[in-house]
Amino acid sequence: MYSLYPVQTRVKEWRQHVAQISQRRRPGPKGTLSDQTILDAAQNLLSNGGARAVTVRGIAAQVGVAPNAVYTYFPDKAAVLGALVERLLSEVNLDGLTDPTRPWRHRLQSLAVEFRTHLLSHPGAVNLLLSGPMDGPNALALGERLLDVFAEAGLEPDDAARASYLLTTYILGSIALEAAELEHSAPPPPEDQRVATRLAGFAAVPPDRYPRTAATATTMARYITTEQFIWGLTRVLDGLTAHGSASLPDGCGTDEPAAGQPPRP
Repeated sequence: MYSLYPVQTRVKEWRQHVAQISQRRRPGPKGTLSDQTILDAAQNLLSNGGARAVTVRGIAAQVGVAPNAVYTYFPDKAAVLGALVERLLSEVNLDGLTDPTRPWRHRLQSLAVEFRTHLLSHPGAVNLLLSGPMDGPNALALGERLLDVFAEAGLEPDDAARASYLLTTYILGSIALEAAELEHSAPPPPEDQRVATRLAGFAAVPPDRYPRTAATATTMARYITTEQFIWGLTRVLDGLTAHGSASLPDGCGTDEPAAGQPPRP
């Protein structure tokens, strides 16, 4: 969704991988091993220890097979992680994005809030999504729906693509900062409890050295709330619609150098 190079090659690889899985979908030890069993084990490792905990040996130990058995279904760890990203994205409902009875902004907000809730329930998934290109079929489908919505909002194709990237960056960046404060192995605490913990931390900040921080501690403690997430999302969408298809800044996306910069070779 945010890194699609080279798209055609990766889509072809995904199709080949899916076809290979279909051909190899045969019972493993005791008839229990399958690509989904492997992904279940990988997701369990992800939930308990983050993306780094997902290893072929760890997966094999969870399912009770030799590591070579995992390679029957996935050629390497990267393929497992890619399939795990696709599984996580498949759990996000995109139907709301295509509902013509709802204003386009409402659709984007609903998707963003659902995506945030979903990923925060799997804190380890955030780093996984940020660790590599999201270029499987489900990621491409999400990206395509975003382009549709921004086109409906009146943006030209190139601006719709930039808007989609900006929105994705805001959503994933916000969630990543929130997830950094959460334990991988447990569900996130209630929002008000997390705010109280952050507020207690700000109470220890010396107000004489950081007066502005101390003065706004209550607001800063609420950075991890849904209210703050929607506040930022609203400003992002406000900016996109206010500028529409405005021209790019000097030198941005062109062959001309930006103001004050030397000519490009």
